[in-house]
Formats: sequence, structure tokens, C-alpha cells
Amino acid sequence: MYQIIKQMLRTGIKSGTTPQTDDALRNQIQDINAQILNIVGRALAIRHVDAGSCNGCELEIHCLNNPYYNIEGIGMHFVASPRHADMLLVTGPVSRHMEMALKRTYDATPDPKLVVALGDCGKDGGIFGESYASCGGISKVLPVDVIVPGCPPPPLAILQGILTAVSRSKNA
Repeated sequence: MYQIIKQMLRTGIKSGTTPQTDDALRNQIQDINAQILNIVGRALAIRHVDAGSCNGCELEIHCLNNPYYNIEGIGMHFVASPRHADMLLVTGPVSRHMEMALKRTYDATPDPKLVVALGDCGKDGGIFGESYASCGGISKVLPVDVIVPGCPPPPLAILQGILTAVSRSKNA
């Protein structure tokens, strides 16, 4: 035990300094926040629905909440109830057991509502396709505004898909 403490005192703190964000990135974040406020009028509330995925897309969605991407800082947050949501972020192929629950979640979301389908499974059923257990892609059950392809799509692609859906809703 004493050897470890002596070594810690000898070597000191090994971590480096925190990198500073550059002004271009800070300005880009402020622009995105201003666009969201201009389009939605407040922070964008997102309800995530897992319709039967393998959880690959969910891991990438969780990355959006870490300090690197920090979507809370640019005016987006996840909500627990579809009644508070502006957008549904749906992952996976729609399993037959989730079909009715997904429709009810969509119906509970207030108008105007946006739907973003994530991943290859959300696009067309992916490797699961359409079968006795799967309805296939999300567009077979709900009207989809934006599809983000990939297996799983990277966090930046997810963020870009969300921003595309929001900007399209303003133009519509």
C-alpha cells in the first residue's frame, strides 16, 4: 500500500489540460440553437421509441447526450411521454407486438409531429425484413419524415437527421 502511495506522490497528476472549444464550433452551436428556437419556438422535445431493434441505434443515441455532442446544450432533450414530444425518434424494425403501441404513441403525440426513422432496420426492416414477427420498416406503420440510414448510424448522422426533419417542418 505504501509503495502505491509513494509512486502516486512521485509521478503526480498525469492527466492533461482540457481542450478549449474553438470559436467556430461555439458559433455553430449557437446557430443550431437559434434555428431550433426559430422553428419550434422552444427546446425540441424528442420521444425515443424502440420498436424492436438490436440496441445498436440506442447506443448511438446515448452518445448524443454525452458531453462531446451535448444535444441538451443546443436545445434538444428527450422526454418520457409522447404527450410532451415534438418528434418521435423510432429505431428498429416494427415487431408485430410493437405495432399497436407505436401507433398509440404516434396518436398521443401532439400536432405538428415529426417522425425520424433510424438505421437500416427503421428504413426497410434491415436484416430482419418483413416476416411473421416483423412488419418491416417504420414507414409501413407510420408516416416518416426523415430516414437516417446506417447500421447503426453515427451520432452526427442522427443529429443531422433530426435537424433535417425540423427544418423541413418549417418549410412545409
